[in-house]
Amino acid sequence: MNIASMIDHTLLKPDASRDAVIKICAEAREYKFKSVCVNSCHTKLVAEELKDSGVLVCTVIGFPLGAMETKSKAFETARAIELGANEIDMVINVGALKDKDYDLVLNDIKEVVETAKGKAIVKVILETCLLTNEEKIKACQLSQEAGADFVKTSTGFSTGGATVEDIKLMRETVGPNMGVKASGAVRTKEDALAVIEAGANRIGASSSIAIVEGLVDSNSGY
Repeated sequence: MNIASMIDHTLLKPDASRDAVIKICAEAREYKFKSVCVNSCHTKLVAEELKDSGVLVCTVIGFPLGAMETKSKAFETARAIELGANEIDMVINVGALKDKDYDLVLNDIKEVVETAKGKAIVKVILETCLLTNEEKIKACQLSQEAGADFVKTSTGFSTGGATVEDIKLMRETVGPNMGVKASGAVRTKEDALAVIEAGANRIGASSSIAIVEGLVDSNSGY
C-alpha cells in the first residue's frame, strides 16, 4: 500500500504565502502525494508548480462554511478548473441539511458536479462534527445521488475533524464504489492507518510528511 499516493497535501491557512504554496508543491513532487489542496486563489500557481509532475491540483469550493449561494459555488468551480484544478472539494450547505431542505442540498452538490463533469472529480465535505449520525447518512446519500466522486469528513476549520467512527459510517453508507476522504485531525501514521482501516481511501493532511516518514520509520511496510 502506497500511503503517499492517497494523501492530498494541504495548505488552507488564510495567511498562506506564495513561498509556502511553492514549498508544499515541491514537497508533493518529492513525496509523490496524490494532490496539493489549496484555496482557489492559489490554483494557478499550484498548477504551474506541479506541471508534468503527476501530482494533481485540488481546489476547495465554498470553503470553509459551505454557506455560499449555489450559483457562486458553480462559478468558483468553473474558474478553478479553468485555472488548472483536477479535483474539487466542495462544502455542503450545512444549515440547509439541518433544515431538511434536501432539494437545496442535492441541487447545491449537483450543480458543482455538473460543472466539473469530465474535467475534475468532486469531493463533498460534510463537516461531520456538526452533524448527527442521521444527518451524516443523509448527506452521504445526497452526495451519491448528485453524482459526486467522494464524501469527505471535514474542513479542518470547525469543531472537529475525522474520526474512525465517522469514516466507518460513511463507508457503510456509500458502499465500496464511492471514495471516502478523511480530513482534519489525521496527523500521524497511527491516525492514517486507523482511518484507512475504517474505510478511507483518501486522506487530507497538512502533516503529510510526518505521516509518510513515520510509516517508513516504523518499518511497517507501507
